[in-house]
Amino acid sequence: MRAKKKNEKYREKRTLAKFKNQLPLHVMLLPGVVTLIIFSLVPLVGLKIAFEKFIPAKGFFGEQQWVGWDNFELFFDMPNAFSIIRNTLFIAVGKIIVSLVVAVTVSLLLNEIRARKFKKTVQTIIYAPYFLSWVIFGGILITILSPSEGVVNGIIKAIGLEPVFFLGDEKIFPFTVIFTDVWKNFGMSTIVYLATLTGIDPGLYEASAIDGANRWQQAIHISLPAMGPIIMLQAILSIGGVLNAGFDQILVLYNQQVMSTGDIIDTFVYRMGLVDMQYGLSTAVGVFKSVITSILMVLGYYLSFKFTDYRVW
Repeated sequence: MRAKKKNEKYREKRTLAKFKNQLPLHVMLLPGVVTLIIFSLVPLVGLKIAFEKFIPAKGFFGEQQWVGWDNFELFFDMPNAFSIIRNTLFIAVGKIIVSLVVAVTVSLLLNEIRARKFKKTVQTIIYAPYFLSWVIFGGILITILSPSEGVVNGIIKAIGLEPVFFLGDEKIFPFTVIFTDVWKNFGMSTIVYLATLTGIDPGLYEASAIDGANRWQQAIHISLPAMGPIIMLQAILSIGGVLNAGFDQILVLYNQQVMSTGDIIDTFVYRMGLVDMQYGLSTAVGVFKSVITSILMVLGYYLSFKFTDYRVW
């Protein structure tokens, strides 16, 4: 009994000492937790608007008319509802696939560069667009993609082809959105893959060179397989973002001419809620997107654990 009590006292002292040592870390975490509660958890109370005919004059906590699932039914009864969902999926999935391919390809190419200064210069150039907001980067794109004065169409006309209205043709606009997003963001994605490549045993390259493998064969048979797990992990974790097609980008670039192929869930929620003041409808669509995204995120983490043994705890 005495030994048991001593062990319990020892555990209590050890736990207390551990808590005291970690207390500064918990205090540092506190502002982030408070911010999360204020901006992420407290606003969840507003989800009730999705089931009401919300009238702002009555106040948020005032007596509002309860309409149940009417706002959800209203959205799915709209003639453009499924085109909005289709546009969102097409653009989001296109971004995921093209970004993955471009980031992996560029990472392999960068890994083959032996001139250190040139490699750093190239990396700086491809990283730079990531740090620009879409307001600034979108303005640049509008200028360089202009059908009359843009640099891109200037080159197209110089080789004898007709100018392309990248931001005004509804058939081309989704592809423009995908490739400009990849241009802006793929640079940061290469960091993960380059870090994976630096962890490969140099002895593998040396042994393959002795066997007569050239640089291309080394990249295909050594570098790419070594990147396989992280590529799979990145692809699986991207499942949770399938309904995030890039609100800020499309809001800056789209217009009435491309609405049929460029309007996505987020821009629709913005127009219905803040422009047309249909708060119940916009909240209902937001809830629909959040529920689907949550399911996809859980699925993504489950698949990542099953196939790559990645855990979030």
